[in-house]
Amino acid sequence: MKKECFTRKKHRGLDEKQKLIKRLNIIEGQVKGVKQMIDSDRYCDEVLIQISAINKSLKSLGNEILKNHLSTCVVEDIKKDNLSVIDDVVELIKRLQQ
Repeated sequence: MKKECFTRKKHRGLDEKQKLIKRLNIIEGQVKGVKQMIDSDRYCDEVLIQISAINKSLKSLGNEILKNHLSTCVVEDIKKDNLSVIDDVVELIKRLQQ
């Protein structure tokens, strides 16, 4: 039986949490910057470039979380002979590509 994402938890150490939250705060600042750009009638290409930067920041953060997931959660499941985690990872990657 497949566990739903909202029922599972991932313990993160303080250092990892701080790094992720720092990156999220930067992304939040970028989004606020775009909002200010729109409010101050900045030219479209400038806004689009900032949106592209936000997308790259989010993808980079997602890649970091995926790397950590593979090297911790997935490895632990495989060590416990829970090979269904491979199907879970394949499904996750499919969903990330959409």
